[in-house]
Amino acid sequence: MPAISLFLGIVIFMNYSDHQPPHFHARYQGYEASFTFDGEILAGDMPTRQRKYIAAWSLMHEEDLAANWELCRNHLAPFNIEPLR
Repeated sequence: MPAISLFLGIVIFMNYSDHQPPHFHARYQGYEASFTFDGEILAGDMPTRQRKYIAAWSLMHEEDLAANWELCRNHLAPFNIEPLR
């Protein structure tokens, strides 16, 4: 799973041939969760503060996430997305 962004100790990544609905994964200090592109958690667990950071980042980059989703679904390498600052 290629990492597409890293910020505040959070690693964001996507699978190459993942299942629907479109989503991404995040890891932080032993926590792992999957999120929709509008920042809602689908599965897993994440501390509240990091969940809010991830949700804010995903809302800022919904179009980039959708473009990366299509790349991954076609087995192409996704591009990096700017971190949350």
